[in-house]
Amino acid sequence: MIKDIALGQMTHLWHVNVAQRVKSTHGLLTTVAYQMGPSAAPVYALEGSVGVAGAALGWLRDNINLLQDISETESLAETVGGTGDVYFVPAFSGLYAPYWQQDARGYVQISHTHSVICGITEDTTQLHIIRAALEAVCFQTRDILEAMNKDCGIPLSKLQVDGGMTTNNLLMQLQADLIGISVTVEQLNTTSALANYATEAVRPVMTELTSLGAAMAAGSAAGIEVWNMDSIKPVPCDSFKPRISEDERDQRYSKWKMAVERSFNWDNSKV
Repeated sequence: MIKDIALGQMTHLWHVNVAQRVKSTHGLLTTVAYQMGPSAAPVYALEGSVGVAGAALGWLRDNINLLQDISETESLAETVGGTGDVYFVPAFSGLYAPYWQQDARGYVQISHTHSVICGITEDTTQLHIIRAALEAVCFQTRDILEAMNKDCGIPLSKLQVDGGMTTNNLLMQLQADLIGISVTVEQLNTTSALANYATEAVRPVMTELTSLGAAMAAGSAAGIEVWNMDSIKPVPCDSFKPRISEDERDQRYSKWKMAVERSFNWDNSKV
C-alpha cells in the first residue's frame, strides 16, 4: 500500500487502496484516487485532511510576529533541541480528520488571541513555539496514519510527500521521527518504481508533484499520449531516518493527544 501526503497551507493524505473501496469508521473519507481510462477499473483511496499546516507558520508571522519570513522557520527551530514540552494545536477553524471537531480551537496561551499553546513555562521562547508549529504538522499526519491503519489493518509501508513544506529538511526529519519511518526524497516515477522503496516516506525533487501527477495522467490518455508512464525512471534521493526511540515517539504523541483533547469544546459561543 502507498500513502501520499501533500504538505502545504493545508495537508491532504491519501491511502491508495487498489480496486477495493474501504468505508472508514475512524473519521476518514473514501474517494476515487484515479481511473486510467474509461475501460480501466477505478482505484480508490482513503483521504484525510488537516485544516491548518503551513498556514500555522503564516499565523506566527502575520498575527504575533514571531518570525519575519516563513523561510526562516528551519534555521530558527534548529537552534533549540526541542519544543521545551510545548504543544501547538492549530485548530483555528476546528479540527479536520480524524476528529471533525468544529468547536475546537488552537491551544496556545498567548494574550489577545483566540488560540492557545499548552506547556508554556518561563523558559519558553519564540523558538520553541516555532518548532512546536512544525511538530504540529507531523503529529496531525500521524493522527491520520493511525486512522488509516485502523481502517485498513495494514501498517504503513511508504509515505510519499510533496508540497512547498517539503523543502524544509528539519520538518522532514521531524516527520520521520514522529511517525517512525524513513522520509526519502524522490522523483517522478511509476508505481513499479515506487515498490523499490518499501517502509520509506518519499519526498519528490519537484515539490508540486500532485499537480504534476494529474498533468501526467491527462497526458497519457488515449488520443493525447504525450507521457509514457512506463518509461519514467527513478533518480537518486535523500533519506531522513528516525533518530528517536519508539518510547520517546509514543510519549510525545501521547502529550499531543492530551493537547488536542484540551482544544475540544473551547468555543462555547453558541451555548
